[in-house]
Amino acid sequence: MTVRAGAPAESPVRVLANEASARKIRSELTRRGFLATALAASGAVLFTACAPQKASAASEAHGGPLEDKLSIYTWSDYDNPDLLAAFTKKKGPKIVVDAFNSNEELVAKLVAARGTSGYDIVVPTGPFVLPMAENGLLERLNLDLIPNFATMNPSFIHRSFDPKNEYSICKAWGTTGFAYDRTVITRELRTWNDFIDAAQNEASGKTSVLDDPAPLCGIYFWSHGIDWNTTDPKHLDACEAFLTTQLARHITAFDSAPGGQIIPQASAALVQVYNGDARTGISSSKDPERWQWVLGGPATEIWMDNWAIAKGAPHPEAAHAFINEMISPAIQVDQIDYIGYDTGVDGAQTMAEEAGLENLDMVFFTEEQIATMHEGKFTRAQERIVEIWNATKAAAGA
Repeated sequence: MTVRAGAPAESPVRVLANEASARKIRSELTRRGFLATALAASGAVLFTACAPQKASAASEAHGGPLEDKLSIYTWSDYDNPDLLAAFTKKKGPKIVVDAFNSNEELVAKLVAARGTSGYDIVVPTGPFVLPMAENGLLERLNLDLIPNFATMNPSFIHRSFDPKNEYSICKAWGTTGFAYDRTVITRELRTWNDFIDAAQNEASGKTSVLDDPAPLCGIYFWSHGIDWNTTDPKHLDACEAFLTTQLARHITAFDSAPGGQIIPQASAALVQVYNGDARTGISSSKDPERWQWVLGGPATEIWMDNWAIAKGAPHPEAAHAFINEMISPAIQVDQIDYIGYDTGVDGAQTMAEEAGLENLDMVFFTEEQIATMHEGKFTRAQERIVEIWNATKAAAGA
């Protein structure tokens, strides 16, 4: 992989700042799937299963001494372990990290616990922040204890899902594309149509897709020039028919973190993957040059994950101190290099470029690229999308 010279640091700023104000949170979409689980027919059912709760005095932070522990519930391998160790050495709290695979799993765990999960920090994707807060799953942040909030890029604060940043602060944002093994697929791939063609030919039986309803269906919608938020039954039926009868038999894995094993081990030749995970996997490969990253075209998604504090957090002082530390400009180069995503801290791209980090074309994007990335929406087709995902997995024998 070659290193792109890099778009000007302000490139993503101008584009992301064009988000329409007052957009309702329930019309947005998480990167890892619609709010649907085996516990509920829809997000509304799952959320209403948990009544709003009042904050307990024990879970509020006022700037007192830090507790001796900190429990984090987040996406797999989503923080530089050296930074976690450095926080413990510097501040004292011993950190325990558990991982979830989807926002649905996160929400289900917090709903079931009703404020007694034992977790301090959680990392929901943007669209989940407000409904989680409204249903008593999150604590309000005390921004006075997070002075580094002032260092955040203006484009990544005051977003529509939390206009006052009462409950969340940007952790990272990214997009979805694919990577392919150039020793198996020797032609150049550029679009989702190319992805589909290669999956049915050179990469048949060697194709991995995300284990996520939205971007799985996105492969069909993006390649056919259809708004991936469509609720048209004809489009949805066509999507299911395509995925189950034409693509499924070529799929060998459904994996939302293929950068961990699939890419480094080259166990698939064509891999749908989030940009940072692709960078991690390619960097871990014994032969990085065999892999080519592609931002899915002509359209794809955009998402943002966030630091938040769980309702009933037993260590709120440590939680605030940790969030403040993790958005400190001083550690962003190490964090970005490890996770492969833009962290939303002001000047992050410039810092990464000056530090000589590799493969920054997989971390930062130009205006033109960001213009092709689209947020999704929760629509009445939510359950249908999940049905299509399940049917595709069944057809693939997963």
